[in-house]
Amino acid sequence: MDPGIRAKKASNGAAKAVPSFNAQAFLESTGVAKTIAQYGRGEAIFTQGDACEHVMYIQSGGVKLSVLSKTGREAVVAMLGPGVFFGEGCLAGQSLRMGSAMAVTPSTILCIGRDRMVGLLHKQHAMSDRFISHMLARNIRIEEDLVDQLFNSSEKRLARTLLLLARYGKQDKPVRAVPKMSQETLAEMVGTTRSRVNFFLNKFKKLGFIEYDGELPLKVNSSLLSVVLHD
Repeated sequence: MDPGIRAKKASNGAAKAVPSFNAQAFLESTGVAKTIAQYGRGEAIFTQGDACEHVMYIQSGGVKLSVLSKTGREAVVAMLGPGVFFGEGCLAGQSLRMGSAMAVTPSTILCIGRDRMVGLLHKQHAMSDRFISHMLARNIRIEEDLVDQLFNSSEKRLARTLLLLARYGKQDKPVRAVPKMSQETLAEMVGTTRSRVNFFLNKFKKLGFIEYDGELPLKVNSSLLSVVLHD
C-alpha cells in the first residue's frame, strides 16, 4: 500500500483507505497557535543572524534560502515552494539564523513558535510523521546538490536546477514554468557566472529544451532531461 494512505476498518470489517495527513489543513486549524504573515516579492522573511525562534511553513508562494559569507558573497541554498517547512534549525538548538530567507513571489507563511512546534510533534503522530518525511527529503536533496556541485558541469547543473524549479509548488506533476527570477539568482544557485547561464539558456532554447524569449520566467520541456541524463 502507498505509505501516503492509511487504512482503517469500516463497520463491515473491510479496510477503507483515507487520505494521508494534510499538514497545511492541520496548521491552519483554529486549535494550533501560529502567526500568519504575508510577504511581497523580494521581502525578507528573516535575515542571517536573527534570533531563531520559529518554524515556518509555506502556505503559498515561494522562498529563497541563502547564506552570506564574511566577504559579502551570497550563496543560494534552496528555492522552496508551497507545502514545505523551513527555519527548523531552532528545533536543533540554533539560537541564531544561519542564513536568510526571502520571498521570491508574494507569499503566505505560517509561523509556529519553537516550544509549540515541539509540543505538536510530541502529541500529533501524523504531524510528526509528516515533519520527519520532510526532513529526510531535505537531507536527500542536500546530498544530491552536493554531488551535483562536485561532479557535474555547469551546463548539467543548470538543466537540473531548471527541472527542479519546473516542479515548483507541485509535488504530483510538473508545472513547466519556472518562477520569475534573475539570471544572477540562477547563476548563484548553479554556482557559475551569469554569462554562462545566459549562454546555456540560449543553447537550450535552440535545441527546443525550453521556451524562452530572453526574459525569465521560462517554460521547461521534458526533453531537457536529456542534458541531465547524458554522460
